[in-house]
Amino acid sequence: MLKITNTGHMLGSGVVNLEITENGKLTRIAYTGDIGRPENRILRSPEPFPQCDYLITESTYGDRLHPKLQIAEDELLRVVKETCVERGGKVIIPSFAIGRTQEIVHVLNNYFNEGVLPKINIYVDSPLAVNATEIFRIHPECFNKEVMHVMETDPDPFGFSSLHYIKLAEDSKKLNELKNPCIIISASGMMEAGRIKHHLANNISNPKNTILAVGYCAPPTLGARILRGDKEVSIYGVLHEVRAKIERIEAFSGHADADEMMDFISCQDKTQLKKVFLVHGEIEAQTAYREKLLKAGFGNIEIPSIGNEFEL
Repeated sequence: MLKITNTGHMLGSGVVNLEITENGKLTRIAYTGDIGRPENRILRSPEPFPQCDYLITESTYGDRLHPKLQIAEDELLRVVKETCVERGGKVIIPSFAIGRTQEIVHVLNNYFNEGVLPKINIYVDSPLAVNATEIFRIHPECFNKEVMHVMETDPDPFGFSSLHYIKLAEDSKKLNELKNPCIIISASGMMEAGRIKHHLANNISNPKNTILAVGYCAPPTLGARILRGDKEVSIYGVLHEVRAKIERIEAFSGHADADEMMDFISCQDKTQLKKVFLVHGEIEAQTAYREKLLKAGFGNIEIPSIGNEFEL
Protein backbone atom coordinates (compact mmCIF):
# COMPACT_ATOMS: atom_id res chain seq x y z
CA MET A 1 0.00 0.00 0.00
CA LEU A 2 1.20 3.51 -0.85
CA LYS A 3 0.14 6.72 0.90
CA ILE A 4 1.48 10.23 0.33
CA THR A 5 1.30 12.79 3.15
CA ASN A 6 2.15 16.50 2.90
CA THR A 7 5.66 17.73 3.80
CA GLY A 8 5.04 21.39 3.00
CA HIS A 9 8.36 21.75 1.15
CA MET A 10 6.92 22.71 -2.23
CA LEU A 11 3.69 22.31 -4.14
CA GLY A 12 2.90 18.58 -4.25
CA SER A 13 5.77 17.42 -2.03
CA GLY A 14 5.06 14.54 0.32
CA VAL A 15 6.28 11.68 2.47
CA VAL A 16 6.20 8.34 0.68
CA ASN A 17 4.64 5.85 3.09
CA LEU A 18 4.92 2.21 2.00
CA GLU A 19 3.41 -0.91 3.54
CA ILE A 20 4.91 -4.06 2.04
CA THR A 21 3.74 -7.58 2.89
CA GLU A 22 6.15 -10.37 1.94
CA ASN A 23 5.81 -13.98 3.11
CA GLY A 24 3.24 -12.85 5.63
CA LYS A 25 5.56 -10.18 7.11
CA LEU A 26 4.47 -6.52 7.09
CA THR A 27 7.19 -3.90 6.68
CA ARG A 28 6.45 -0.20 6.89
CA ILE A 29 8.86 2.23 5.21
CA ALA A 30 8.63 6.02 5.12
CA TYR A 31 10.78 8.34 3.03
CA THR A 32 10.34 12.01 3.91
CA GLY A 33 12.01 13.53 0.90
CA ASP A 34 12.59 17.24 1.53
CA ILE A 35 10.88 18.50 4.69
CA GLY A 36 9.29 21.94 4.59
CA ARG A 37 9.15 24.52 7.33
CA PRO A 38 6.20 24.55 9.75
CA GLU A 39 5.52 28.20 8.89
CA ASN A 40 5.47 28.33 5.11
CA ARG A 41 4.76 31.62 3.38
CA ILE A 42 2.42 30.03 0.85
CA LEU A 43 1.69 26.36 1.51
CA ARG A 44 -0.04 24.51 4.29
CA SER A 45 2.20 23.22 7.07
CA PRO A 46 3.70 19.69 7.02
CA GLU A 47 1.39 17.07 8.50
CA PRO A 48 2.14 13.98 10.64
CA PHE A 49 2.73 10.76 8.73
CA PRO A 50 1.84 7.13 9.59
CA GLN A 51 4.00 5.04 11.89
CA CYS A 52 6.82 3.22 10.13
CA ASP A 53 9.45 0.61 10.93
CA TYR A 54 12.19 2.15 8.77
CA LEU A 55 12.52 5.89 8.29
CA ILE A 56 14.59 7.51 5.54
CA THR A 57 14.82 11.23 6.18
CA GLU A 58 16.68 14.27 4.92
CA SER A 59 19.33 16.12 6.95
CA THR A 60 20.24 19.20 4.89
CA TYR A 61 20.22 21.65 7.80
CA GLY A 62 20.91 19.15 10.56
CA ASP A 63 23.59 21.38 12.08
CA ARG A 64 21.82 24.74 12.14
CA LEU A 65 18.70 26.72 12.98
CA HIS A 66 16.94 29.24 10.74
CA PRO A 67 16.01 32.80 11.72
CA LYS A 68 12.30 33.62 11.87
CA LEU A 69 10.47 34.21 8.57
CA GLN A 70 9.78 37.88 9.31
CA ILE A 71 13.50 38.51 9.74
CA ALA A 72 14.09 37.23 6.20
CA GLU A 73 11.36 39.46 4.80
CA ASP A 74 12.75 42.51 6.60
CA GLU A 75 16.23 41.66 5.30
CA LEU A 76 14.95 41.35 1.73
CA LEU A 77 13.39 44.82 1.89
CA ARG A 78 16.60 46.22 3.42
CA VAL A 79 18.74 44.76 0.63
CA VAL A 80 16.40 46.14 -2.04
CA LYS A 81 16.38 49.64 -0.53
CA GLU A 82 20.14 49.76 0.06
CA THR A 83 20.97 48.46 -3.42
CA CYS A 84 18.31 50.01 -5.63
CA VAL A 85 17.59 53.28 -3.82
CA GLU A 86 20.83 54.19 -2.03
CA ARG A 87 23.40 52.79 -4.53
CA GLY A 88 21.29 52.84 -7.69
CA GLY A 89 22.18 49.23 -8.46
CA LYS A 90 20.52 45.92 -9.25
CA VAL A 91 19.62 43.04 -6.93
CA ILE A 92 20.37 39.70 -8.59
CA ILE A 93 18.60 36.82 -6.85
CA PRO A 94 19.60 33.27 -7.87
CA SER A 95 16.53 31.27 -6.96
CA PHE A 96 15.15 27.79 -7.44
CA ALA A 97 12.36 28.00 -9.99
CA ILE A 98 9.82 26.01 -8.00
CA GLY A 99 8.89 27.13 -4.50
CA ARG A 100 11.59 29.68 -3.67
CA THR A 101 10.80 32.02 -6.54
CA GLN A 102 7.09 32.03 -5.72
CA GLU A 103 7.83 32.80 -2.06
CA ILE A 104 10.03 35.77 -2.93
CA VAL A 105 7.48 37.07 -5.43
CA HIS A 106 4.72 36.70 -2.83
CA VAL A 107 6.73 38.67 -0.25
CA LEU A 108 7.42 41.42 -2.81
CA ASN A 109 3.73 41.36 -3.77
CA ASN A 110 2.77 42.00 -0.13
CA TYR A 111 5.29 44.84 0.16
CA PHE A 112 3.87 46.33 -3.05
CA ASN A 113 0.35 46.16 -1.62
CA GLU A 114 1.59 47.85 1.58
CA GLY A 115 3.19 50.64 -0.45
CA VAL A 116 6.70 50.12 0.94
CA LEU A 117 8.35 48.49 -2.09
CA PRO A 118 10.57 50.98 -3.99
CA LYS A 119 9.25 51.97 -7.42
CA ILE A 120 11.45 49.64 -9.44
CA ASN A 121 10.84 46.87 -11.94
CA ILE A 122 11.12 43.23 -10.90
CA TYR A 123 11.87 40.52 -13.47
CA VAL A 124 11.37 36.78 -13.04
CA ASP A 125 13.65 35.44 -15.76
CA SER A 126 13.09 31.70 -15.91
CA PRO A 127 10.70 29.80 -18.19
CA LEU A 128 10.40 27.04 -15.58
CA ALA A 129 9.61 29.54 -12.82
CA VAL A 130 6.97 31.22 -15.00
CA ASN A 131 5.31 27.88 -15.73
CA ALA A 132 5.56 26.79 -12.09
CA THR A 133 3.90 30.02 -10.95
CA GLU A 134 0.98 29.28 -13.25
CA ILE A 135 0.61 25.87 -11.58
CA PHE A 136 0.64 27.55 -8.16
CA ARG A 137 -2.14 29.87 -9.31
CA ILE A 138 -4.46 26.99 -10.21
CA HIS A 139 -3.99 25.18 -6.89
CA PRO A 140 -5.19 27.58 -4.17
CA GLU A 141 -6.44 24.58 -2.19
CA CYS A 142 -2.79 24.04 -1.21
CA PHE A 143 -2.36 27.58 0.16
CA ASN A 144 -2.29 28.39 3.85
CA LYS A 145 -4.82 30.64 5.62
CA GLU A 146 -2.61 33.73 5.40
CA VAL A 147 -2.40 33.58 1.59
CA MET A 148 -6.14 32.91 1.33
CA HIS A 149 -6.69 36.02 3.44
CA VAL A 150 -4.50 38.09 1.08
CA MET A 151 -6.51 36.78 -1.88
CA GLU A 152 -9.70 38.24 -0.42
CA THR A 153 -8.48 41.66 -1.59
CA ASP A 154 -5.73 40.64 -4.05
CA PRO A 155 -6.83 37.77 -6.31
CA ASP A 156 -3.29 37.22 -7.66
CA PRO A 157 -0.66 36.84 -4.89
CA PHE A 158 2.01 36.37 -7.57
CA GLY A 159 1.45 39.44 -9.72
CA PHE A 160 1.56 43.23 -9.52
CA SER A 161 2.13 46.09 -11.96
CA SER A 162 5.93 46.34 -11.65
CA LEU A 163 6.48 42.57 -11.84
CA HIS A 164 7.39 41.08 -15.22
CA TYR A 165 7.69 37.41 -16.16
CA ILE A 166 10.28 36.62 -18.84
CA LYS A 167 10.13 33.47 -20.98
CA LEU A 168 11.71 34.28 -24.35
CA ALA A 169 15.51 34.19 -24.66
CA GLU A 170 15.61 37.50 -26.57
CA ASP A 171 13.68 39.22 -23.77
CA SER A 172 16.12 37.77 -21.25
CA LYS A 173 19.07 39.18 -23.21
CA LYS A 174 17.47 42.64 -23.19
CA LEU A 175 17.81 42.68 -19.39
CA ASN A 176 21.58 43.02 -19.90
CA GLU A 177 20.98 46.48 -21.37
CA LEU A 178 19.05 47.82 -18.36
CA LYS A 179 20.70 50.78 -16.67
CA ASN A 180 18.06 51.56 -14.05
CA PRO A 181 17.86 49.86 -10.64
CA CYS A 182 15.82 46.65 -10.68
CA ILE A 183 15.49 43.16 -9.22
CA ILE A 184 16.24 40.10 -11.37
CA ILE A 185 15.15 36.71 -10.02
CA SER A 186 16.52 33.84 -12.08
CA ALA A 187 17.39 30.14 -11.89
CA SER A 188 19.29 28.17 -10.83
CA GLY A 189 19.49 28.68 -7.08
CA MET A 190 23.04 27.31 -6.78
CA MET A 191 24.16 29.53 -9.72
CA GLU A 192 25.42 26.50 -11.62
CA ALA A 193 23.23 26.62 -14.73
CA GLY A 194 20.47 28.52 -16.49
CA ARG A 195 20.01 32.20 -17.17
CA ILE A 196 21.33 33.29 -13.77
CA LYS A 197 24.90 32.69 -14.96
CA HIS A 198 24.47 35.32 -17.68
CA HIS A 199 23.10 37.82 -15.15
CA LEU A 200 26.00 37.11 -12.81
CA ALA A 201 28.52 37.58 -15.61
CA ASN A 202 26.96 40.94 -16.46
CA ASN A 203 26.52 42.24 -12.91
CA ILE A 204 28.96 40.66 -10.45
CA SER A 205 31.78 43.15 -11.11
CA ASN A 206 29.68 46.26 -10.44
CA PRO A 207 29.97 47.47 -6.81
CA LYS A 208 26.53 49.10 -7.04
CA ASN A 209 24.89 45.67 -7.38
CA THR A 210 24.05 42.97 -4.87
CA ILE A 211 24.08 39.22 -5.41
CA LEU A 212 21.52 37.89 -2.92
CA ALA A 213 21.59 34.16 -2.16
CA VAL A 214 18.34 32.84 -0.69
CA GLY A 215 19.00 29.12 -0.41
CA TYR A 216 21.46 26.29 -0.01
CA CYS A 217 24.51 26.08 -2.29
CA ALA A 218 26.39 22.77 -2.34
CA PRO A 219 30.18 23.07 -1.77
CA PRO A 220 31.36 22.50 -5.38
CA THR A 221 28.96 25.02 -6.94
CA LEU A 222 29.54 28.53 -8.27
CA GLY A 223 27.14 29.80 -5.61
CA ALA A 224 29.28 28.33 -2.83
CA ARG A 225 32.45 29.88 -4.27
CA ILE A 226 30.82 33.29 -4.39
CA LEU A 227 29.41 32.96 -0.87
CA ARG A 228 32.74 31.89 0.63
CA GLY A 229 34.27 35.16 -0.56
CA ASP A 230 36.26 34.27 -3.68
CA LYS A 231 37.59 37.50 -5.22
CA GLU A 232 37.36 36.10 -8.75
CA VAL A 233 35.06 33.47 -10.21
CA SER A 234 34.98 31.74 -13.56
CA ILE A 235 31.69 32.00 -15.46
CA TYR A 236 31.55 30.30 -18.85
CA GLY A 237 35.34 30.08 -18.80
CA VAL A 238 35.88 33.81 -18.22
CA LEU A 239 37.26 35.18 -14.94
CA HIS A 240 35.11 37.89 -13.35
CA GLU A 241 36.18 40.07 -10.44
CA VAL A 242 33.66 39.91 -7.61
CA ARG A 243 32.96 43.56 -6.74
CA ALA A 244 29.20 43.37 -6.16
CA LYS A 245 28.03 43.10 -2.57
CA ILE A 246 27.32 39.49 -1.59
CA GLU A 247 24.40 38.89 0.79
CA ARG A 248 22.69 35.76 2.05
CA ILE A 249 19.27 35.25 3.66
CA GLU A 250 19.06 31.67 4.93
CA ALA A 251 15.54 32.01 6.37
CA PHE A 252 14.16 31.84 2.82
CA SER A 253 15.25 28.21 2.70
CA GLY A 254 12.46 25.78 1.90
CA HIS A 255 14.16 23.10 4.02
CA ALA A 256 13.33 22.73 7.71
CA ASP A 257 16.17 23.34 10.15
CA ALA A 258 17.39 20.80 12.72
CA ASP A 259 14.70 21.51 15.31
CA GLU A 260 11.95 21.68 12.69
CA MET A 261 13.01 18.36 11.13
CA MET A 262 13.06 16.70 14.53
CA ASP A 263 9.63 18.11 15.37
CA PHE A 264 8.33 16.74 12.08
CA ILE A 265 9.47 13.17 12.71
CA SER A 266 8.41 13.27 16.37
CA CYS A 267 5.02 11.90 15.26
CA GLN A 268 6.79 8.52 15.19
CA ASP A 269 6.80 6.16 18.17
CA LYS A 270 10.54 5.71 18.78
CA THR A 271 10.01 2.25 20.28
CA GLN A 272 8.55 1.02 16.98
CA LEU A 273 11.28 2.48 14.79
CA LYS A 274 13.77 -0.24 13.86
CA LYS A 275 16.18 2.01 11.98
CA VAL A 276 16.56 5.64 10.85
CA PHE A 277 18.57 6.49 7.73
CA LEU A 278 19.88 10.05 7.32
CA VAL A 279 20.26 11.11 3.68
CA HIS A 280 20.43 14.31 1.60
CA GLY A 281 22.96 16.24 3.66
CA GLU A 282 26.65 16.99 4.04
CA ILE A 283 28.41 14.68 6.50
CA GLU A 284 28.91 17.49 9.06
CA ALA A 285 25.18 18.24 9.09
CA GLN A 286 24.30 14.55 9.23
CA THR A 287 26.66 13.89 12.13
CA ALA A 288 25.32 16.83 14.14
CA TYR A 289 21.72 15.83 13.43
CA ARG A 290 22.43 12.22 14.41
CA GLU A 291 23.70 13.37 17.81
CA LYS A 292 20.63 15.56 18.27
CA LEU A 293 18.31 12.64 17.47
CA LEU A 294 20.17 10.29 19.81
CA LYS A 295 19.79 12.78 22.67
CA ALA A 296 16.07 12.97 21.90
CA GLY A 297 15.69 9.20 22.28
CA PHE A 298 15.91 8.03 18.67
CA GLY A 299 18.11 4.96 18.23
CA ASN A 300 19.83 2.87 15.54
CA ILE A 301 20.60 5.82 13.26
CA GLU A 302 22.53 5.08 10.07
CA ILE A 303 24.37 7.54 7.83
CA PRO A 304 24.71 5.49 4.64
CA SER A 305 27.49 5.92 2.09
CA ILE A 306 27.23 5.53 -1.66
CA GLY A 307 26.98 1.86 -2.55
CA ASN A 308 25.79 0.67 0.87
CA GLU A 309 23.09 -2.00 0.82
CA PHE A 310 20.71 -2.84 3.66
CA GLU A 311 18.34 -5.75 4.11
CA LEU A 312 15.13 -4.77 5.89
